[in-house]
Parts: sequence; C-alpha cells; structure tokens
Amino acid sequence: MGSDGETAGDRSAALRAVGLSKIYGSGEVEVRALSDVALDLYAGEMVVLLGASGSGKSTLLNILGGLDTPTTGSVLFEGQDLTASDDAGLTRFRRDYVGFVFQFYNLIASLTARENVALVTEIAPDPMDPEEALAVVGLEERMDHFPAQLSGGEQQRVAIARAIAKRPKILLCDEPTGALDSKTGIIVLEALESVNRELQTTTAIITHNSVTAAMADRVIYLADGRISRIDRNASRKAARTLAW
Repeated sequence: MGSDGETAGDRSAALRAVGLSKIYGSGEVEVRALSDVALDLYAGEMVVLLGASGSGKSTLLNILGGLDTPTTGSVLFEGQDLTASDDAGLTRFRRDYVGFVFQFYNLIASLTARENVALVTEIAPDPMDPEEALAVVGLEERMDHFPAQLSGGEQQRVAIARAIAKRPKILLCDEPTGALDSKTGIIVLEALESVNRELQTTTAIITHNSVTAAMADRVIYLADGRISRIDRNASRKAARTLAW
C-alpha cells in the first residue's frame, strides 16, 4: 500500500521505501533523522519534498539514491532490496540508474559544458550524446563554454544534463535552486520539467520553497523524520507560471 492510499497495483513503483529509520550516534547523543518512513515513488512522476530544516528530507533522498543506508527498513528497486546490497552493488545502482542534482554544481572548471557531461557518458551503459543531454536543458548554444563563462543557472543546467546523460530511471534533486535567484530558479525548474516530460524520468525534488509544490504530481511533507502528509495535485502547473 502506498503511503497516500494508492496501491502498487494502481501504478508501477520505481522505488519503494519500507519502514525506513535512520539513527546517527548513540546513547545521549542519538539523533533520529528518519522514523518508520514508507513511501512509493511511481514511474515517471514528479514529486516535491517539503519540510523544515532537519525534517529528514535529505536523509531520505540519500537513502533512496544509495548514497546512505538506513538503520532499519529497506529500499526496493525493481524488486531488488538495495539495503541488502554491498558497496559494489550500491555503486552499480547509482551509476546505472540514478542521477543526482545538488545545490552546488560541482563542475570541473577546466572542462567545457560538453566535456563535463561527457565524463558521465564515458562510464554509463547506454548514455545519451552530451550534445543531446545539453539540448534537453536548453544549452545547445553554450556547450563549448567553460563554467566560468556560464551563469549560475546555466551551470546548474549543465549539472542536470550531466545527471540525465546516462538515462537514469530516477533523478534526485536536493535544493537544485537553493543558490539561485527566483528568475534563474524558474529556468532551472523548467529544465527539470523537460527532463521529466521528455524522458519520463521519475523525479524527486527537495525544496524549501512551497510554491514549487504546484509543479509536482504529489507533494510529500516531512516533519521530525516522518511523512506528515502527502497531497496529490489534480493538475501540474508549469514552472514558468509559478509566482515566487
């Protein structure tokens, strides 16, 4: 049963979290970052995760993406229990199936946009051409520019192109507009919309901006390490129509 009442049979679950808890430290310094979280991410949907700082959003995203492991509970991907995988198995999962976008772009300054994206395509089993990935995010005219020649929004779109170039089934974004002004943030969100729409990539976005919730299929609210509410939007609004 999905945590918002939808059964797995109604839609295909790309990722399933079952009873996830994450505890850091021990004894008097124990910090419970997640408590018994159950969640399905459905194939091709866009989800926004909202919650105060410390609510568990990033911890949940990191566990779903195989960057961290839960203290208890499991994550299922295509029937495989990722929490039973060793480090090599998690590395293969991240490399072959998951794209990550973070608040900071982490581009290599000495490489052009095309070359930054090509770093991923060289190790992926079925990659796009770097040019194709950059076109999806609207940077066909800027692919031979270096990061220092690009605006913050353009650098973030290069980071998105790099994440999608390996054709991931899952795209996980942690505050992708957090370092950007509102106008530039909208452009980046439009790029994520294009990825979700054109590639049917299951997309989860952590944001502190509740306005962004309108562009999602579902909005997942976290508080104190738990899912407090899941809302479903009857229709998604285009990022360009959002009023920040």
